[in-house]
Amino acid sequence: MNTKEQRFSELVKEHEQTIYAVCYMFSRDAGDVDDLHQEILLRLWQGYDGFEGRSDIKTWIYRVALNYCINFSDKRKREQAKRTAARESDTSDSDLEKRMQIKQLYQRINKLGLVDRSVILLWLEGLSYEEIGEILGISVKNVSFKLVRIKERLKND
Repeated sequence: MNTKEQRFSELVKEHEQTIYAVCYMFSRDAGDVDDLHQEILLRLWQGYDGFEGRSDIKTWIYRVALNYCINFSDKRKREQAKRTAARESDTSDSDLEKRMQIKQLYQRINKLGLVDRSVILLWLEGLSYEEIGEILGISVKNVSFKLVRIKERLKND
């Protein structure tokens, strides 16, 4: 393996959880998540030579992942009428309750617009307002305003 491939492989290993977190925000289906992950890796590889380092590598990864997942989400909404399958597995009552709460939270988040969904995802990932603003191309003040509004909406839904 050449050095470019080694650097890319290390980059992917270092940011694998970030990529999966974005994928899971846009789909709960394991097959879709794997497909999203593979497509994002492909796009990262295709753009790797063009990354100029003007922003943090993590910011670039988030942008690539979010852009691809937003496009996926738009396409999915158009196809939504065809797909409505849910998987449930045998779990204890407390696990089931936790899963139901998480499912409700994701359902509420999925009702948000794409930008709001991206903001809350990045915030849940522990990114600072500055990092969120840089990734989404909005001001820190706008990030703060959006988060207050989003949290209020999620509480009331």
